[in-house]
Amino acid sequence: MNTRSEFIAVVLAADRTADDPIARKTGAACKAIAPVGGTPMIIRVLDALEASGMVKTIVVCGPPAEIIPKCPELEERIRSGRAIWLPNLDSPSRSANSALSQIDQQAPVLLTTADHALLTPAIVQYFLTKSRAAGSDAAVGVVRYEDVAAAFPGSKRTVIKLRDGGLCGCNLYAFLNPRGRGLVSFWQRAEALRKRPWQLIAQTFGPVAVLLYLLGLLSINKGLATVTARTGIKVQPVFLPYPQAGVDVDKIEDLLLVESALVEARSATRG
Repeated sequence: MNTRSEFIAVVLAADRTADDPIARKTGAACKAIAPVGGTPMIIRVLDALEASGMVKTIVVCGPPAEIIPKCPELEERIRSGRAIWLPNLDSPSRSANSALSQIDQQAPVLLTTADHALLTPAIVQYFLTKSRAAGSDAAVGVVRYEDVAAAFPGSKRTVIKLRDGGLCGCNLYAFLNPRGRGLVSFWQRAEALRKRPWQLIAQTFGPVAVLLYLLGLLSINKGLATVTARTGIKVQPVFLPYPQAGVDVDKIEDLLLVESALVEARSATRG
């Protein structure tokens, strides 16, 4: 088997709220199909996954069935078999858990989101190659906040402040074996606290870790080692050298930032 192309990619593509600001701003039926630089956001993600050469199957979890005809490009990919559609549930972690239960239990999985509008084949290749080499059950993509701030001055991102420095999540998760998929259950418990890192740490790791976090003494490796101790799942971080990997589209400012970045990338390519 060609191990480069054996991953199944799961793309979470449902809105978190009933009145998503990106959908409202663009007039789209949901955020996943909102146009970014003239292309539906989810199509940008699917294109990056296909072009990476490391994904054999793409599963799209959401948007709701009645919305799909409003995005002809997505509808065609599902009809042709280039993407497999599954219904979403009421939260990202529950949707991910549902999708994982319906696909080959032995296949390694890449989990990402439809609002990862700056995702590129190179990011996918780097993340999955490094995840494979980590020798863990699961891997989590992160990027240093200083790199994001340098590439996108003034951009407001959710930052986890650790001894390693500020880190931003990348909405990239690799589950390398069946045990690694158990990380999603852990994610379900933490989901509501993703924007409040210290509360997440308190409920997950206990008061000593909170103190270390508040003092800036908790490292990402220490945190993930605690996850391993609590769950039996060995998780490794993958530090990505791509600042755009730390940018997703949650707010109107994010949409403007991403569209500006795409224009600059096109100009650089022509130049």
